[in-house]
Parts: sequence; C-alpha cells; structure tokens
Amino acid sequence: MTIANAQQQVHEWIETHGVKYFSELTNLGILMEEVGELSRLMVRQYGEQSFKASDQGKELGDEMADILWVLCCLANQTGVDLTAALQKNFEKKTSRDADRHRNNEKLQ
Repeated sequence: MTIANAQQQVHEWIETHGVKYFSELTNLGILMEEVGELSRLMVRQYGEQSFKASDQGKELGDEMADILWVLCCLANQTGVDLTAALQKNFEKKTSRDADRHRNNEKLQ
C-alpha cells in the first residue's frame, strides 16, 4: 500500500462507515491521544516501567497504525498530499543534514 493509497482508503472508509470526518481540531486531539498510547507502550516495552494488566494485548504496530490513520484523516481534511510532503521532507533533510550526523561525535 502506498501513502496515497492509504489516504484514499481512509477517505473511503470515512465516507462508507464513519459518516463524516471529525473536525480538524478534534482529530488533532485524537492524534495526540494516539501518540500518548504509543508512548505508554514504548516506555513499558523498552523503558523501565512495568506493564499493567490494561497494557496486555497492545501491539506497537497497531498503535503506530492508529497514528497513521488519524494523520491520513488530517491530511485529507487539509488538502495535504502526504506522498509529496514526505518527498519534500526527504529533500529538506538531505540538503540540511547531509553531513550533520556523520560529524556528530555522539553518533560515532
């Protein structure tokens, strides 16, 4: 699945099952909630916090997919082509950071 295809499938799902998009601000809040859920799981899986019973059955991939879903919603609502935006972001990072990380002593 491409990013463009993901945006289209999310849009079709919203039209078919979701009735309509939540407002952009509501979706921004949902995005923050989903990032928090991923953070909670990462802290427990890779950090020092222990798992709670409510954490059982949670998967990193599912939490990341929730984030991607809401991001696709926001992109669709605001007219952002995520494929083009990501390509432009690669170009920005390549231009700006071409040698930055190679020259970072902390990464050696």
